[in-house]
Amino acid sequence: MISRETIDEIRSRLDIVDVVGDFVTLKRSGQNYKALSPFSNEKTASFYVVPSKGIFKDFSSGKGGDAITFVMEHEGMSYVETLRYLAKRYSIDLKEDHQRSAEEQSQYTERDSLYGLMNYAKDQFKDLLFNTDDGRGIGLSYFRERGFNDRTIEKFELGYTLDAWDHLSKKALGIGYTDDLLAKAGLIVKRDDGRFYDRFRGRVIFPVHNLSGKVIAFGARILTKDKDQPKYINSPETDIYHKSHVLYGMYQAKNAIRREDFCYIVEGYTDVISMHQAGIDNVVASSGTAFTEEQIKLIRRFTENVTVMFDGDAAGIKAALRGIDLVLKGGLNVRVVLLPDGDDPDSFSRKMGTTELKQYLKDHAKDFISFKIDLLAQESGHDPIRRAEAIREIVTSISHIPDPIKRSVYIQETSTLLKMQEDVLQTELNKITLTERQKTAPAEKGRNRNVPGPPPDDAPPVFVPGEDEPVSTRSIAAKIERQERESVRLLLCYPEEAFEPDVRVIDYMVAELEDVEFDNYIYKEIFTAFLDNYRNGVVIDQMHFMEHGTSDIKSIVAELTTRRYEASKGWSVEKIHFPEEKEIVHDAVYSCVIRLKYYKVQGMMEGKLQEIKQAATPEEEEEHFTIFIQLKGAEQELAAILGIVVSK
Repeated sequence: MISRETIDEIRSRLDIVDVVGDFVTLKRSGQNYKALSPFSNEKTASFYVVPSKGIFKDFSSGKGGDAITFVMEHEGMSYVETLRYLAKRYSIDLKEDHQRSAEEQSQYTERDSLYGLMNYAKDQFKDLLFNTDDGRGIGLSYFRERGFNDRTIEKFELGYTLDAWDHLSKKALGIGYTDDLLAKAGLIVKRDDGRFYDRFRGRVIFPVHNLSGKVIAFGARILTKDKDQPKYINSPETDIYHKSHVLYGMYQAKNAIRREDFCYIVEGYTDVISMHQAGIDNVVASSGTAFTEEQIKLIRRFTENVTVMFDGDAAGIKAALRGIDLVLKGGLNVRVVLLPDGDDPDSFSRKMGTTELKQYLKDHAKDFISFKIDLLAQESGHDPIRRAEAIREIVTSISHIPDPIKRSVYIQETSTLLKMQEDVLQTELNKITLTERQKTAPAEKGRNRNVPGPPPDDAPPVFVPGEDEPVSTRSIAAKIERQERESVRLLLCYPEEAFEPDVRVIDYMVAELEDVEFDNYIYKEIFTAFLDNYRNGVVIDQMHFMEHGTSDIKSIVAELTTRRYEASKGWSVEKIHFPEEKEIVHDAVYSCVIRLKYYKVQGMMEGKLQEIKQAATPEEEEEHFTIFIQLKGAEQELAAILGIVVSK
């Protein structure tokens, strides 16, 4: 177990902006930071980081908590694995034995064990590369021929595996790993008869990392000319590796992508590594597959600008074109660099110096739509049918761009370059857009669009003029929950603020609400924690819940203490003052407590009315009625304080 002192040191060193910034590009918003959600696909940023409180809140997915919670949620790590990751990141020494016995190994979750096994395999492959005759003579020689120096080899943790059926599996089994775990990690292939062999044999190894730097898969290239063997083999899908969610090199490139605010996209492992070797770090690979929505979302965390590097041959261009429309649909700005015929990013980057390569890429980058217009115009020539098909294909690509202003600009550009009337292109665009909407929303057909459907679950409450409460909180139970939530929020935000001279907010709220039973279990648990600690002379704050709360509580606490909106500085310029809540905390707390009691009394009255109706005897009915009258008196007193008129 990791000691309490070590955990406290990790927490004391954490900078949540620094930690979250490894995975998401944060933009300052007032005193906080905003970003697109890393947990859901959204167009408008609703992910907030509050550095002053050390918390994050994602209003899109509902997740929230501190830096440790974020890494656990984002990377799927356990609490202990997250602490190890953060300790390593902040150079905090953790003394532990990495070679665990079988008994110790079984105490870890399977996911943790998979990460541990993949890291072990990576270390074995690296050792074989540098410390065996075959590794140096075959694997290292190949990397050297590619121009990779030791720094680059270490940066990408490249390796080599011997041409033996069970070299890795035998060593892994010897330190306590099981054949089942080896199979689940994709490191061995099991036969129907129960026997197995190593998946990777006699190949150079390219580890695939997740955003936190953990190895989750391997790619392996054969160096012989065996026609019966594929040139590359890759890890299969596992519990920790989903190919559609990963871009090779993103871990090594993410900081450069954020710094440069754009990303080069190439095809393969060696393309990425050669570009890094040439001094260009903001580059990732699609690994020869069409882009997926998850990969596009991954890029958008760091930039909205991508430059795709096309091989110079016609086949390479055709293959790359097919996947670009999805990138446009994902809201990315796409540029294209066409390399000389016969070159790919690997070979081309090795021919040129860093300065010359950067200048070439800068000079030859072209926006994707203009590139496609030129390409298809050349291909169609003077054939009217092929020209019409090419125009339709271009307009289809434009239709995928979500920004209406960009669509309009590209329609104008296409009109100029192809010498066509703009309104004809716009009509075709509208037709394509309508067709796509009909395909993606079949449920809309036949529906009376003038009749609104039910609001979504996360719709904000609708306020009706003259009404005391939002429509969505009209029932007594909902009103009670709303006030319980507000009570907890005020306690979390202002426990030690002055309610009145010599009386803090927590003093007043505990005195007024300690006998009130909260209905919502999360708000009840939070209030009870405040109450129990207060009785022991301790005033807790939101960080108490970040350290000791459940994931549900952490999420709620983060949501209640994160401000999504701030008044524009323009109001202060116009000398229009908006009081901060802290300035009017007395009124906010007092009103909240009275309203909670008021709705609680109304809830009790509703219960008594039901008991009166169900009374078995006149005496029982009279007893319930007497209590109801007492509650009615309390309701009228509280209503008078709130300025609410109630029926007698």
